[in-house]
Amino acid sequence: MDEARVSRLEERIAWLERHVLEQDKVMLQQGDLVKKLRDELLTMRERVGGREVPLDPNERPPHY
Repeated sequence: MDEARVSRLEERIAWLERHVLEQDKVMLQQGDLVKKLRDELLTMRERVGGREVPLDPNERPPHY
């Protein structure tokens, strides 16, 4: 192989390695966000499930 071709391949490999690292960071951030949202959802379910008066789907909100 000539040196120019090897050089291009090395550049592509370096770019791909950086790209993979960036994707890993984003995936970790998304995993943290999913965990946070899941915890918030569980908290909201507990609040709504603990209500003594069930919600009436036909009741209009107070701002109407």
